[in-house]
Amino acid sequence: MIIPQRLEQALIKLYDAFHNDELNPECCSACAVGNILDNHDSWKHLSDQHGSLELSYVGRIHQQLGRTFNGYSPLELLQIEKVFLEACGFITPLCHYNPKPRNPRDKEVLFKGLSAVVAFLCELDSIANVMDYSRIFEYENENPIYKFDVIYS
Repeated sequence: MIIPQRLEQALIKLYDAFHNDELNPECCSACAVGNILDNHDSWKHLSDQHGSLELSYVGRIHQQLGRTFNGYSPLELLQIEKVFLEACGFITPLCHYNPKPRNPRDKEVLFKGLSAVVAFLCELDSIANVMDYSRIFEYENENPIYKFDVIYS
């Protein structure tokens, strides 16, 4: 499977952020999009509300000019963030009176958000979800379709 460079880079950054405890849905430089954009928070100016799909004036200009940020358009970035926040249990757009998860930095909460983002990123690039492991259990005539080289030490 050929993975587009923007997807590969995004997956590496999200993987590192998750395992280094640097993923935080409530911080614009450490959320899903913040990590994809090298921990910069300037993307927050693409919308007036965190978790909204409505582009701000600045976001609309960038979108109309065809600008991308690490390969993603302003609207795609807002969609990625919305998917992440909602999968983590937030109501979007974020607002102080909306309910939120009890512990937004809990690994299980972040894993749910990360899994949803990976699925969405794959969908954006029209490839199968790289986290879908169900295919390894497919079989035909009682034999596995996919084989692995397993080395035991």
